[in-house]
Amino acid sequence: MSKWLNSLQPLGALFLRLVLGFAMLYNGWDKVVPAGGFHGHNTFAALDHHGHFVVSLGLPYWLGYVSAFAEFVGGILLILGLLTRFAAFMAAGDMFVALVFVNIHHGYIGSQYSLALMVIALMLLFCGAGKLSLDRKIGFA
Repeated sequence: MSKWLNSLQPLGALFLRLVLGFAMLYNGWDKVVPAGGFHGHNTFAALDHHGHFVVSLGLPYWLGYVSAFAEFVGGILLILGLLTRFAAFMAAGDMFVALVFVNIHHGYIGSQYSLALMVIALMLLFCGAGKLSLDRKIGFA
């Protein structure tokens, strides 16, 4: 039985990458893409709004940009399995900040989602993207 389960490890890494990647992309979308899309004078409205939210947490404004792009671009990279360890590192850091500055005030119930995403990111950081990734195809893994 363990031999059969071991043969499924590439699928496990793929599923973890996809779950984390889509979660990060979904959460980063509203922080990068303004309501109504990119047109006119509101091109950076979503990033600016997120930057101000980050400042309200007592963190520097520029970390809002880092956070938004870590979620949006990092999510895309995780889905593709490209630069997975870097994207997982950024996701883990982003989720750690979310836990410490936002979710911790809601107790364990309010922190479960961020905690789970952080642990998935740490697993991908430590173990890599797996065989079913672009990292493996181009020699990064």
